Amino acid sequence: MAEQIRRRSFLAGLAAVGAGSQFGARTQTTAVGSTGSGGPGDLKITKAEILQITGKNKRKALYLKLHASDGTIGLYGPIDGEAAMLVDRFFKKGLIGQDPLAGEAYWDKMFRASRHSRGSHYLMALSAVDNALWDLRGRLFGLPVYRLLGGSRKKVRAYASCLGFSQEPSALQAKARELKREGYRHQKWFVRDRGPSHGPEGVEADARVVRLLREAVGDDVDLMFDAFWKWDLNYALAWTRRVEQYKPRWIEEPFPSANLDAFIELSRETSIPVATGEHFYGRWDVHKFLKADAIMVVQADPEWCGGVSELVKMCTLASVHGVNVIPHGHSIHAAMHVVASQPVEVCPLVEYLIRKMSNYYDFEMHQPRPVDGMLELPDRPGFGIELDQSRIANVRPISWQQS
Repeated sequence: MAEQIRRRSFLAGLAAVGAGSQFGARTQTTAVGSTGSGGPGDLKITKAEILQITGKNKRKALYLKLHASDGTIGLYGPIDGEAAMLVDRFFKKGLIGQDPLAGEAYWDKMFRASRHSRGSHYLMALSAVDNALWDLRGRLFGLPVYRLLGGSRKKVRAYASCLGFSQEPSALQAKARELKREGYRHQKWFVRDRGPSHGPEGVEADARVVRLLREAVGDDVDLMFDAFWKWDLNYALAWTRRVEQYKPRWIEEPFPSANLDAFIELSRETSIPVATGEHFYGRWDVHKFLKADAIMVVQADPEWCGGVSELVKMCTLASVHGVNVIPHGHSIHAAMHVVASQPVEVCPLVEYLIRKMSNYYDFEMHQPRPVDGMLELPDRPGFGIELDQSRIANVRPISWQQS
């Protein structure tokens, strides 16, 4: 018995040494911040503002800026006007005094705070706040967000999202070859101009797009297709039968995501993986599709689904079902950090809308640009967003508060 007591005392001593080392590292961390007083546990949000940035080129963008009591800021954008308005009118006042490190508690509180919180613009606003809080935490601890999330991938593969390019046959094939030369080994094209009202001729035209692209790029490029909610089940089934031979990586959003039964039936009847999710608002939407085996690719968007915090939960759900999460590319900052934080088997790609992203980050010094099809994660803290003052004519806070 005495020997057991001595052994327990020895092990307890080792544990105390380990704990002391951990607390020592923590003590160093508490020095982060501009005031030198208190530690991260004492932080509070002191101010939240929507900034309207006007460029010298007359373009405008909205960013959310949070201020903490030690001088640390969080900055995120561009954000949509609908989200900005709700942040200003519903979220901003309640942010004051919040602990920026208590993200889970804050997210849950705000999700329960309104009867309309389960989707649409409310979740877009909560996403903006959540993402800005992640940026603040990154700046506080001097780490990129993907590292805070446990990630180690310094580069992630982007797929070329080809919205807006010509589908005239020669132009279509030339652009696909050009993108392949630029290093895009994954390309998504849009088959959204036709649908059930076009009958068999529409199916034939949409199948011809697939054939032309496969002929242009060969078999070593993944091709994906987005139907933009324009089809019904019969049209989708006819198209998939025609194009299975060309091995598309997925067919995206053939129907509105409200039509779960159609997704289930299509997934049962085709070998082509089915994708959807840019309008998933929270993990519950994802769970409903996954438990029904309705899709093989989750495309939730961290600008809309609840932010980084919620997208990470969706990744966990997807991993249980052996399904990929490849975020919709409305923006790129949050999406690429979440992708980089996850195993490549769960998050293999991030969407890069070629035309949109060419000027979407006009006012930032470090604009995400794929090189040879790869996006490099920043080593700057947070999301690495720094405004480029040389391109900015005016920055002013704006408000939608009712008088």
